[in-house]
Amino acid sequence: MSLRASLERYFEFAALNANWRTEILAGFTTFMTMAYIVFVNPAILHEAGMPLAAVTAATCLAAAVGSVLMGALARYPIALAPGMGLNAYFTYTVVKGMGVPWQTALGAVFISGVAFLLLTALGVRQLIISTIPFELYAAVAAGVGLFIAFIGFRNSGIILANPATTVTLGNLSDKSTALALFGLLLMAALLAWRVRAAMLIGILATTAIGLVTGVAKWMPQSYRLQDLSATAGKLDIGGTLRLGFLEIIFIFLFIDMFDNIGTLVAVGKRAGLFDRTHQIPRVNRILFSDATATVVGALSGTSTVVSYIESAAGVAAGGRTGVTAIVTGLLFVVALFVAPAVGAIPAAATAPALIIVGSLMMSSVAEIAWEDPEVAIPAFLTIMTIPLTYSIANGLAFGFTAFTLLKVLRGKFRQVNWFVYALTALFIVRFIYLAKG
Repeated sequence: MSLRASLERYFEFAALNANWRTEILAGFTTFMTMAYIVFVNPAILHEAGMPLAAVTAATCLAAAVGSVLMGALARYPIALAPGMGLNAYFTYTVVKGMGVPWQTALGAVFISGVAFLLLTALGVRQLIISTIPFELYAAVAAGVGLFIAFIGFRNSGIILANPATTVTLGNLSDKSTALALFGLLLMAALLAWRVRAAMLIGILATTAIGLVTGVAKWMPQSYRLQDLSATAGKLDIGGTLRLGFLEIIFIFLFIDMFDNIGTLVAVGKRAGLFDRTHQIPRVNRILFSDATATVVGALSGTSTVVSYIESAAGVAAGGRTGVTAIVTGLLFVVALFVAPAVGAIPAAATAPALIIVGSLMMSSVAEIAWEDPEVAIPAFLTIMTIPLTYSIANGLAFGFTAFTLLKVLRGKFRQVNWFVYALTALFIVRFIYLAKG
């Protein structure tokens, strides 16, 4: 058997109706939609006093290792990178707010990653995923779709913040916003014509126009693997343990765990990864991959690594196997050496792709039993709170808690197992903690 045939068999090309061209294009598409992290994550962590070049190298390395591991071991089209939100918590709350050295904060990230590995080995994280009511799967997918689209609308300038109405229509005559609208129309038209590489073509074409018109800027600079030496291995685990960072470690654990689970459910729903029993095959490998990536990230010098909702863009482009994630991971390695080219991709080019992906993920709402209040209300809360609280974890917590409480109030408490009650109690404690904070 040839190497190509062996790989196709390993990645189940025949069963998933996959082919190399589509998988590679999907990997490029996922990378294009999340390439911003190569610059945004270092910019945020740099404010914590971390060397910019070193964090850039660490970001690329952690994303590459996580994505390749996910693709090769778990064989799913899910890419990983340092998580937005957790990097902000790392910088603004832990380091700047509490006055904690970034080396000590990295120690907390490392400990949380090791805890992920232990929880995965013990089967706890798998148990959590299995206890999420499958009735809420479609709601999580739709909520994440709205979340992705909302990010796209914001990044494009189509929607802006407004103190009176929370949000409002942006200035559509702004050059960047107008470019994003062009990209949105181009991608939509290509999809209507059933062009499989619609989003990748749209991103590249919009970027080209942005460079010509001056909306996108070419900023020559270089990063090397040697730059990692400024942060690699600099974490202070002893300092973390001495300060007793249980609260910080718990937050890293909680947000990452449920953001990852929510992303997994949403992308899995979109890609058809669930089997007939509503389970995801090889889920332990998925969880092992993201936990390992977080450990590698902490050791190299970046905040918690998570599964990315932008993976849905690659899935929408036809990605179905781990090859998609591997291609994305390899592109992060390339990004380390061609960072200026990655930086030239403007938000106006990637934002339309996020809006398109969001629209495609909304199809799952048709699967929700809207006539049943026990399902419809938790599903609605999940769908709405994910984008409005800007957190997949919050949306999952709202929907999960509502589902459990309605079962109890309906007198069906015997249908809920003990672990679901334990998780619900944990969610409620978290809400109380957030209210006090």
